[in-house]
Amino acid sequence: MTKNVSLPERLEATFLTSAPDLKRCPPPAGAEIAFAGRSNAGKSSVLNQLTGNRRTAKVSKTPGRTQLLNFFDVRSGGRFVDLPGYGYAKAGKEAQKTWQNSVNHYLSYRDSLSGIVLVMDIRHPNQNFDKEMLDWADASELPIHVLLNKADKLSFGAQKQALNKLEGLYQSHATVSFQTFSAAKGDGKVELIAKLLHWLAQPPQLDADNDAADQSV
Repeated sequence: MTKNVSLPERLEATFLTSAPDLKRCPPPAGAEIAFAGRSNAGKSSVLNQLTGNRRTAKVSKTPGRTQLLNFFDVRSGGRFVDLPGYGYAKAGKEAQKTWQNSVNHYLSYRDSLSGIVLVMDIRHPNQNFDKEMLDWADASELPIHVLLNKADKLSFGAQKQALNKLEGLYQSHATVSFQTFSAAKGDGKVELIAKLLHWLAQPPQLDADNDAADQSV
């Protein structure tokens, strides 16, 4: 039988460093969980709700402000990585290309990556970037947990409908899970914390040779 384990109300995390690319990421130290999503989906707000600290990640009214890979040490072990947001039309093409390359390299070559939290706006889910991320995670056999954020903007029935629709669309993806979430009110926080603690407790086996090669990309 599985013992009942009391979950913490939050996962305390402190900012470690920012990196513009994989080469300048800090050395791996346990499991890392990446937070991804389109600009303005609410990634920073999710992190702040999760840690119980409004200053953990900067929340901007201007989408596309997060242009670096931001690393946070989790007090109980492991790290969170806030990835640059995708899809902000007013960002220049060169800037978008740079962000995309840094994210792609991190996701493809970071051996310490244990899972991805993909944040979607529940009112506008499954955009092109979301589809690409879900398909990539499936092909890479990497766990990915979808947060349908801003659920407080919809009725309970509409939330359930959006959740069921996505679960149906991706039922063949073996590594994906879904939940509704509200960064504003904290709805779904307990479920998310349980998922993240599970991932952080199971760090991947790091290959020293491969990691050295990865850092040179």
